[in-house]
This record gives sequence, C-alpha cells and structure tokens, in this order.
Amino acid sequence: MINVTINDIKLQVPEGTTILDAAKMVNINIPTLCHLNLHDIKMVNRTASCRVCLVEVEGRRNLAPACATECFEGMIIRTNTKRAIRARRTMVELLLSDHPTDCLVCEKNGNCDLQRIAAELGIRKIRFEGEQSTYQKDSSSGALYRNPDKCIMCRRCETMCNEVQTCSVYSAVDRGFETVVGPAFNLPMIDTQCTFCGQCVSVCPTAALTEVSYVQDVWNALHDPDKYVIAQTAPAIRVALGEEFGMKPGTIVTGKMVAALRRLGFKRYLIQTLQPMLL
Repeated sequence: MINVTINDIKLQVPEGTTILDAAKMVNINIPTLCHLNLHDIKMVNRTASCRVCLVEVEGRRNLAPACATECFEGMIIRTNTKRAIRARRTMVELLLSDHPTDCLVCEKNGNCDLQRIAAELGIRKIRFEGEQSTYQKDSSSGALYRNPDKCIMCRRCETMCNEVQTCSVYSAVDRGFETVVGPAFNLPMIDTQCTFCGQCVSVCPTAALTEVSYVQDVWNALHDPDKYVIAQTAPAIRVALGEEFGMKPGTIVTGKMVAALRRLGFKRYLIQTLQPMLL
C-alpha cells in the first residue's frame, strides 16, 4: 500500500493503482472518453489518447493523464485546478472541431459520451476552425454501420475486437490528420474477417460505430395487411432483455416479450433453439 493525496484527501491505495482508480475510491469524478475497464474479464483500454482526464501532479511540469498514470508514494494530485479544467475543455473543443454537428439526428443522441462530457464542461462554442476529416461511410455488412467522421481515436473498438473477441479487424490506418481506426486497407466490413458480433458497437463512445437499423422496415411490415409477420430471436434475448427494464440479471422474460410482440402486431414468435418452438 502507498499513501497519496487527492484534492487534500489522504488515502492508501495498492501499488500500481492509477490516479483515475484512486480518485474513484473517494468519489472524485474525473471525466474520460477513451478509458474502458471491463472488470469482469479484467480487460482495460488505457491508451490515454483523448487526454480528457488530465490532472495536476505536484512536482511535475506537465499535466498527467489520470487513466494511465500510476500512483507513487507521497503523490499529491489535484483534479479540479484551473489549469486542468482548461486543458480538458481545450481537448474536448479540439475533438468537436473535427466532429460532425448533427447531434439532433445522430443515432447516439442522448447516449453519446462526447456529447455528455461537452455538456458537463459547459462547452457552448467551438473556438477552433479548420479542415474536417471526411471518410467513406460503410454499411456493406448489413449489420454494422461505420461513420469514421465521428471517430475520436479512442481505440476502444480496437481493444475489444483484438484483445477480447480476438477477431483482429480494427487497427489505426494512415498517419497524422488522416489517421482513423478501421479495417486494414480500409476494406468494406463485408470483405473482412468480422463476425459482426457487435461488441465494437457496444463500446464506441460516439456514433462512429452503430448497428444498421431496420426499425422502419419492421414497422412497414407490421402495418402491411397482406403480410403475416413472425418474430424470431436468439435464446439469449429472453434473459438479456429484462436488464434493460431494471430486472435482476438472469431474469427470464419470455412471456412478457411475447405479449409485447403481440401488441406490436406480430402474429407469431419463434424461439430459436435446437428444437424451435412457435408461440
């Protein structure tokens, strides 16, 4: 155990603890974008690429990224100084200066980490103007939609794809201003070894990666009097869906799901198992 001080609060932390984790122990919030800690599988994305979590460390000239800087004995940290807050605001403003401003119609509107942090930091004007990155959009797979214009180089998808799912589809492509995370040679997703598991979508903090939406197609089918519409889901949906409604993880909601589908207009519900059941 080592002794550190954060915002005049003294505490002991295990050796190797980062400033970000130490701050969480005393309920001090430090904003992050690229940081991702998957506790259950002990996988951490610690690229420190966004620089939104900068803090001041006594005795150091430069600000330190809290997510990637380990504590040392006697370390004195300040997270809310004028210098640290100004640096965070500047980093977010720089990200926004190279980011589309279509928030109202964006797929992640209301659920975007960049949008949330910009609001928390009180950013109402982007001071920096200049050229913006423009890349080819990709929906070739029919499952995932890539909009690299909204990529903030957090590398979360890269960590998830390469280290957790071991598909090795994503990596940094090109250099300098043209750098973006994507498949090798910027291939369309349908031409890669992607299994379309969707885990990259689940960890993307912006709308650089989203699922291809078929919601309108479903509504059109449900309202077509000449169609007999059947819903089919994977077995896991019966268990995972309950968590979205605040139920205890593992709760089976087959009955509720079937009732909801019937009210939406589906005629039958097919449970995809080894021996399919039609309800």
